[in-house]
Amino acid sequence: MTRFKISRTFNSKPRLSEKSSQLMRMFGLTFQDVQRKAVTCACDVRVSPGDIIYITGASGSGKSVLLAQFKDSIDPEKRICLDDIPLPPSKAVIDCIDGDLCLSLKYLCTAGIGDVFSMLKTPVQLSLGQQYRFRLAQALASGRQFILADEFCSSLDDITAAVIAYKIRSFADSKKVTFILAGTTRRMLLDLAPEAIIEKDFSGPARTIYRDSYSEPRI
Repeated sequence: MTRFKISRTFNSKPRLSEKSSQLMRMFGLTFQDVQRKAVTCACDVRVSPGDIIYITGASGSGKSVLLAQFKDSIDPEKRICLDDIPLPPSKAVIDCIDGDLCLSLKYLCTAGIGDVFSMLKTPVQLSLGQQYRFRLAQALASGRQFILADEFCSSLDDITAAVIAYKIRSFADSKKVTFILAGTTRRMLLDLAPEAIIEKDFSGPARTIYRDSYSEPRI
């Protein structure tokens, strides 16, 4: 088990124009009020191999900052982040996934790319949603211990999101790969069944809720 204790604070020190000053007066704020206001991204969570950690909260609340802090806390040789995976411009999708044909198909289908015509395109020819799923397949095939992904399932319809979440849950259980995911949607949480949910609001430390406190154990 690994314990992550993450903390980062951003102090607000804006350059005040006349319009900014007018806005502050409208809401009864002084310059000292603005200087004292700080956005804190912090959490404390226990993680075991095969766990899924889901960071959630409103857009702009600091989910991506927390995810980046997790990334910096993990040995680069042990983790892969979807945002860092390039899109090859001249190879077919099926040729970009390591392993033989059957293994490559397994990774792609787990990530939600099961259409043969999509597999024969280059990654740059895919839609934005498909490119996200291609990167997910690449991450699954990487053999890394930690997979990090921002905006998880945010661009997918409810059914596709639920299917991919269920497959990621099964992959984590069977391969003991740890997923640290961030997103605004909660519609697929029943299928994802994360060991911990980290709730982030606009200020203050995040709140960590472990699965045994919000649901029955997964069978």
